[in-house]
Amino acid sequence: MSHTIESMLGVSMEKIREMVDVNTIIGTPIVTQEGRITIIPVSKVSFGFGSGGSDIPTKKEENTFGGGAGAGVTIKPLAFLVIKPDDVELLQISDEGNKVSKVLETVPDAVSKILDLFKKKKKEKKDEKC
Repeated sequence: MSHTIESMLGVSMEKIREMVDVNTIIGTPIVTQEGRITIIPVSKVSFGFGSGGSDIPTKKEENTFGGGAGAGVTIKPLAFLVIKPDDVELLQISDEGNKVSKVLETVPDAVSKILDLFKKKKKEKKDEKC
């Protein structure tokens, strides 16, 4: 029975290998017509894999194995590496949907506004006493 599970896992892993290779993460370089600028895409690859199986006992002596396997792959473009004759530049792709980054970017402004509010209230109380 182990050969059935092994073959399921083997086929699934082989398919993942076909989908994800080094050229998926660091893409094939693109050279401009003049040959002066080379652009290399850079991506993030995430994948998950799961499998399971069961040998169900029955009155018949037939192969009663049931199982399944599955995998998922996500490819997300991150940046482009631009190579020029006198310069190398990394152009990052903006992630507008990343809520955590947005929150972290606004924290300094929020803290500053809160501190200003406390300073203003403290000054108002001090003015009232005078």
